[in-house]
Amino acid sequence: MSLDFFKCRRGWLTGAATGLALSLGGGFAWAEPQHGIAMYGAPALPADFDHLPYVNPDAPKGGTFTFGEIGSYDSLNPFILKGSAPYGWRMYGFESLMGRSWDEPFTLYGLLAETVDTAEDRSWVEFTLRPEARFSDGSPVTVEDVIWSFETLGTLGHPRYHGGWAAIETAEQTGERTVRFTLSEPNNEMPLILGLRPILKKATYADRAFDASGLVAPVGSGPYVIGDYEPGRYMELVKDPDWWGVDLPFNRGQHNFKTLRYEWFGDGDVAFEAFRAGELSTNRETNKAKLASSYDFPAMRSGDVVVSEIPHERPSGIAGFVMNTRRAPFDDWRVRQAMIEAYNFEYISRILNNSSDPRITSYYSNSVLAMGDGPAEGRVADYLSAYADDLPPGAMEGYALPVSDGSEANRRGTRAAMRSLQDAGWTVENGVMTSPEGEPLRFEILLSSGATQIGNIADIYASALRRIGAQVTVTSADSAQYTERTNAFDFDMAWYVRSLSLSPGNEQYLYWGAEAAAQDGSRNWMGVASPAVDGLIGDMLQADTQEDFRAATRALDRVLTAGRYVVPNWFTEDSVLVHRKELKYPDTIPMYGDWIGFQPDIWWWSED
Repeated sequence: MSLDFFKCRRGWLTGAATGLALSLGGGFAWAEPQHGIAMYGAPALPADFDHLPYVNPDAPKGGTFTFGEIGSYDSLNPFILKGSAPYGWRMYGFESLMGRSWDEPFTLYGLLAETVDTAEDRSWVEFTLRPEARFSDGSPVTVEDVIWSFETLGTLGHPRYHGGWAAIETAEQTGERTVRFTLSEPNNEMPLILGLRPILKKATYADRAFDASGLVAPVGSGPYVIGDYEPGRYMELVKDPDWWGVDLPFNRGQHNFKTLRYEWFGDGDVAFEAFRAGELSTNRETNKAKLASSYDFPAMRSGDVVVSEIPHERPSGIAGFVMNTRRAPFDDWRVRQAMIEAYNFEYISRILNNSSDPRITSYYSNSVLAMGDGPAEGRVADYLSAYADDLPPGAMEGYALPVSDGSEANRRGTRAAMRSLQDAGWTVENGVMTSPEGEPLRFEILLSSGATQIGNIADIYASALRRIGAQVTVTSADSAQYTERTNAFDFDMAWYVRSLSLSPGNEQYLYWGAEAAAQDGSRNWMGVASPAVDGLIGDMLQADTQEDFRAATRALDRVLTAGRYVVPNWFTEDSVLVHRKELKYPDTIPMYGDWIGFQPDIWWWSED
């Protein structure tokens, strides 16, 4: 997607992103504590803003929003590796020091904290708590709670919190309501990451272990508290009538429903039938072919259920079958290339998705951060040259996914896959693809149960792989087992989704950094351990100009894509939400579209 598209579509470069371009050429000077903080430049909204630009500040309150979830849950502690906790409870039960505006690349405004201050080089960050900030039991949020939360999450919490705590050299109270974190080294993004850490009540754990999984919920400070629930079946989050943050400008027009109800189902087909029957409020349809064939039911025909298409301006991210390079045979890039060549995307897309959506061509495709076609040039080539000895084939010269003729046989792709395997020393013996050591090409594709469309994709793919002599098993595991196995990297190939933003930063180390590759529960499922990847992430974070930031990201995109870690599928250029007609959303769509912070956050119920 071109830069001109962004200018024509929204004009956001004249605000937040213009600040990005200007500040990338300079430092981060601060005269005094601020109401917000941006990754680059100044926040787009002034200190006296009334509400976020993409909400309806006059949205009515009340009503119930019912979601369908697949699988189950067995824990109410969403901050640890053990157990499976409801996503909604983490999102709407707990506040952080600051909240993110989804209409800017990466900008935060005060929530629990009324102001933020930082050094010019961002070697420290200081937050001042609001005097009115309260937990749901009415007790005040204190600096002691903040420091305890950071340390506890960073040592006993889920591994995703550990990197932030490791980056902190000291944490100290510098005033009655002020806490300062001094970093072990300057980091442009870390002050924002720390601003998004959830804050928990220290006293809750005076007599129980923080890292124990179970059905005892932590005390939060968010807009919702837990109401009625039954593990494995449903959970209700009820709007806290005494929520301390209801009148904050940041929250105006958000969290409008009285109740958020989550219903759990064994698989996607059962959940869809519950939606058709009127038991659920919404359904996010990712299969546009299904949209055309399976939505002819009474509520749809009467107009009681409607379709909304939500545009967005974010990168495609990566979605598809990830290969675990910690295990043979996927530790060989030539085998991984064969898996990509055997995947008949054009046929699968036509049969299962009516060829409605484009293919993911790289991790940052569909954005100004995407790698270019052909050989690397200019600053991108300069960045790659520094890691010449560690680049996968195609990173410098250019790499593109194969394209089939769309027929089921995919003879060209099958022949190419066979050649790639032969280059790696594999041969066919009695119809079985066999390694130089005499071992058959045998592996498992792990899926989460209930993912109907993904299961259909996997079945077609497995059939194609058997044509090249591979012995493939498709296994569906319940949500708890699937989480346990993927946390331990106990899989050969699995369905994998990583969503990426317009402001990539330190989280890239969590997604594909070498340290994360060896850390259970990390998001580096493929096991990338590449000096080039780690180095380019560092180059991206240390960029001093807009040109360098984009060039380093494009170079990283090349190395990840040419690494052949994922067999990519399609992405949607807009989201399709099918929902009750009484569910409304604002006319102004945030830059990130149907994303975190969109549904149900800024929706409301109205019978008009």
